[in-house]
Amino acid sequence: MGSPFSAATQLESIKELLNSVAEPLDLNTSVRLWNGELIPLGTKTDGRYTIALSGPGVIGSLIRRPTLETIVRLYATGHIRFEGGDLMEFTEAFKTERSNRRLLKKISKTMVAKRTLPFIFAKAEDRDLKASFPDDRVGRVEGNRNNTDYIQFHYDVSNEFYKLFLGSEMVYTCAYFKDWNNSLDQAQYDKLDMTCRKLRLESGERMLDIGCGWGGLICHAAQHYGVKAHGVTLSQTQLDYAQAKINELGLSDQVTVELCDYADHQGQYDKISSLGMSEHIGVANYPKYFGKINSLLRDRGMVLNHAIASRAKASKKLTKRIRPERAFILKYIFPGSELTPVGVTTNHLERGGFEVHDVESWREHYALTLKYWCKNLSANKDKAIELVGEERYRLWVAYLAGGSAGFTAGSIKIFQVVATKRKQKGLSGMPPTREHLYRAA
Repeated sequence: MGSPFSAATQLESIKELLNSVAEPLDLNTSVRLWNGELIPLGTKTDGRYTIALSGPGVIGSLIRRPTLETIVRLYATGHIRFEGGDLMEFTEAFKTERSNRRLLKKISKTMVAKRTLPFIFAKAEDRDLKASFPDDRVGRVEGNRNNTDYIQFHYDVSNEFYKLFLGSEMVYTCAYFKDWNNSLDQAQYDKLDMTCRKLRLESGERMLDIGCGWGGLICHAAQHYGVKAHGVTLSQTQLDYAQAKINELGLSDQVTVELCDYADHQGQYDKISSLGMSEHIGVANYPKYFGKINSLLRDRGMVLNHAIASRAKASKKLTKRIRPERAFILKYIFPGSELTPVGVTTNHLERGGFEVHDVESWREHYALTLKYWCKNLSANKDKAIELVGEERYRLWVAYLAGGSAGFTAGSIKIFQVVATKRKQKGLSGMPPTREHLYRAA
């Protein structure tokens, strides 16, 4: 069915609508319409940042289904383009001193409805996204979970792709900035070292890293703290990379890596790290997960759980609700993942036989880490598209930029939790202060 409204009517309507919201928004951004006309969204727009729309179908799609997934789909398929800067720069350009939400309420809803009516039947060219997870993306039902498929969907994109933005150590978790002006590589080195210090690693100890990624932590721990480290992963590409790194550094006598589900692993360790792993397994599996870690640790052995967390909600209903940004991540980036408030994690640790000692928020550190990653990936756009295609490149840029914005705003958080196994009553063996975390190397 074609639109009953003429092209001229649609153009006139969208121009009037944009001009109406420009004053309350007052952004340093312009919109380029499909006829090439440029509409500023602020009084001091310098023309650098432009949002380009491919046609009236973009407006129609947003009217009929005004969701985050619609915006991401339109961006990933090229119907919305950001010109003049990367998404992190656009995030800054979207900021304003005014209270946008309050001022936008003053805009007539009748006027908005009238100006958007000509687009109600307008459709964008249908382009299906290929980079979505095909099966159960939520994974809250244990019988439907397939951890191997979830992990491989996310991590087996290719090592070369991750090299474009992660940094020299290929550390795919939150960096630790001793100074906000430090480089990403310095912050990732400091993150690995702080993790080792929190675990109080000593020469000769046995350490396990669950979900070891590309081997950065286990190699750092062996090189600088003299431990015998073992890593487990479900990603073949990560395993291959980590093994090559171990061989290159001459650490094969100290460091080993294995393709294995954590639940199937056997052994006895002094220290265990879990960095960015518990988000993958689902909250319903926490008793099993922390129970397994408990079985692998000696008494008074230490565990460090580093995980992204959600904010605590006012009710169980709100807790179970999957927000639009989470739905996007589950479908296109991290299938099977689930976030929970840090209090839920500490409760499960205590129920699982651990004593919790330290809980530290790294929220602002992750906001900056993701900003670095997004800018790195954007700077390597051509190579990224060559490796994974333009659609997946755009999805990942949106994911990294959105994540940085979320951590900056505080809608998502990240914590490091340190605990010890408490099998017998008595003292924990922890030092009286935490000065060992900050002493000079």
